Amino acid sequence: MTDREQVLLGKRIRDIRKARGYSQEHLAEISGFHYTYIGGLERAQKNVTLANLIKIASALEVGVYDLFEYTRISSTTDKKSSDIEKIMEVLIKLPTRDVKKIKDFVYNMFEDKI
Repeated sequence: MTDREQVLLGKRIRDIRKARGYSQEHLAEISGFHYTYIGGLERAQKNVTLANLIKIASALEVGVYDLFEYTRISSTTDKKSSDIEKIMEVLIKLPTRDVKKIKDFVYNMFEDKI
């Protein structure tokens, strides 16, 4: 993994952790690591094995592939991608029924463009 990829992976872990409302200590506890290890990963100061990525993904309730989604959104620097990422962070925190209402609203509002 390149340094850039390690930085992006750490940022992605941090973003998902924060979206879940977890502290580094809580993520460490539920994944079986020390909080300093989680902090080191997020700051790209620690290398990570696949086995540890699996534990972290499981604790965050995402697939391992979700930890690498940064390549699709974070690698582009335009404002649109940043706005989409912010919207996704909000949606992740909402109950399913509210997400469905928002989806229905967006589809109705932009049905001629979709």
